[in-house]
Amino acid sequence: MDVLTETKLSRRHFIQLTLAGSLALQASSHAFAQTTGSWASGEAPLLPLLTPEVETRTLDELHKTALAQGADLIVYAGGDLPNAQAAVEQAFKTRFPGMNIRILVDLSKYHDARIDNQLARDKLECDVAHLQTLHDYDRWKAEGHLLFYKPLGWEHVYPDFRDPDGAYVAVNVFCFSNIINTGLIPEAEAPRDALDYLDPKWKGRIVLTYPHDDDAVLYQFDRIISERGWGYMDRLMTQDVQWIRGTVPARLVVAKGDKAATFTASGPLTTPPDSPFKLILPKNDSFLTWPQTGAIFKAARHPAAAKLYMSWLLSKEMQEGRGLWPVRRDMSPPEGFEPVINYPTYPVRFRAFMQDRARIERLKFQMEHYIGAIQGQNPTQVHGLYPVGR
Repeated sequence: MDVLTETKLSRRHFIQLTLAGSLALQASSHAFAQTTGSWASGEAPLLPLLTPEVETRTLDELHKTALAQGADLIVYAGGDLPNAQAAVEQAFKTRFPGMNIRILVDLSKYHDARIDNQLARDKLECDVAHLQTLHDYDRWKAEGHLLFYKPLGWEHVYPDFRDPDGAYVAVNVFCFSNIINTGLIPEAEAPRDALDYLDPKWKGRIVLTYPHDDDAVLYQFDRIISERGWGYMDRLMTQDVQWIRGTVPARLVVAKGDKAATFTASGPLTTPPDSPFKLILPKNDSFLTWPQTGAIFKAARHPAAAKLYMSWLLSKEMQEGRGLWPVRRDMSPPEGFEPVINYPTYPVRFRAFMQDRARIERLKFQMEHYIGAIQGQNPTQVHGLYPVGR
């Protein structure tokens, strides 16, 4: 099969999966609507969900409304590096003078547990959350915790990256693939597919994130094992791998030159010529992309600021300046890359993977048998139920 045919098939498969995902979401929304309303008659009436229209106010108009409501905003963001969103905080405050924003970065699996506990206490600290734990959003929607809102640019977002009723929407497309140290490995010799990392020449030169600590990394290993069998893990364990908590920390190990390569880290699609690291896509294997998804909570103390923030994240000025694939179909990817749907990567598969929590728990324990228990502290150094203190 030639490359053009493979590309067309991968794109067709993506579209088919997208349609299936959208239909499933519509069915879920329909079922949820059946459980709402008055039960006086003994039956659940079928009531339409009250979905909002797409936002029509400009960012400047939204800014004025947010200032009038108090100008504060707290965001819980998934990530594994302390203060990783500091540049976004500053950009928001520069773009919208008078606004006060705190974006607290922590592992998504800690943030979602934190949010669940806060909701149970009727004392929610964050207004907005954008996390890797995609399975939480449908649950939070069904439980009635999310504010239905369709930000500016909504109609341009890939359909599978948004809830049809406006409960949540993707704000970034993250990619996990090969990261190499450009000073240690010529690009032509870099490991790119899973089997490449088993070559003896890479022994002692690989850093990987614990798969039983990060569901996105676990998904990568699950894909490899489904294709190569558990024997892949047997051989990988002979490569003297450095196992680490956090995907950005793994990238930093490579960037510093302590290790030569990893396949469990994300980074910008393009980097400056003098960058110590570079992201390289596989030659043959599929790879992981997923829509980092955001939502506003009904219990948000400053919903106007939250709406401004979500609309700003989807704006062209934000989508084109981060070196990532845009979530919008009307925008071009970074130079040298095609639209994400043209590659052998299927975000809807990761979403389906995240829904099966029982299977994920089984996989985590299997990985622990191979690698051992997770070592090291939380890389974000964030602790406590109310870490911002609001």
